[in-house]
Amino acid sequence: MSRAFVKEQDGAAGEDLPELAVSPHRNLVTPEGLAALDAQLRRLDAELSDARAATDRAAIARIERDRRYWSRRRASAELVPPQAGPPTQVRFGCRVTVLDEAGARYTFRIVGEDEADPAQGRISYVSPLAEALLGSAVGDTLPFRGGEGEVTAIE
Repeated sequence: MSRAFVKEQDGAAGEDLPELAVSPHRNLVTPEGLAALDAQLRRLDAELSDARAATDRAAIARIERDRRYWSRRRASAELVPPQAGPPTQVRFGCRVTVLDEAGARYTFRIVGEDEADPAQGRISYVSPLAEALLGSAVGDTLPFRGGEGEVTAIE
């Protein structure tokens, strides 16, 4: 018999959705990251309202699950404000430029896990590259892209 002709029991849609795993690391965030968390929660609230109006149980279950995750992330967020003055060492929130052995320049910003987007140059502070960069100064070398890289700028 086709599933189209079987009545789902109330509340059955979405019950099997697993909870989203929360990272065991501290939830450090930049000011932009904190604003993004708040925007994500507002977006989910609007989606939830729309899903409830449409009585879309599967969407409601997914959005409520996502909202629980993002609410936990917002509650555990630790804002790391930018420090005054130019940095002398790479730290959370910094933008750092690395020159590889071939002469190519790569710029990264070290951010929280939820803010990370390597395609945009934002790397999580718990990533191996960020861990290698943290604490370094201009002129320091580190393992990079199968060779070595030199820190050329910190902002």
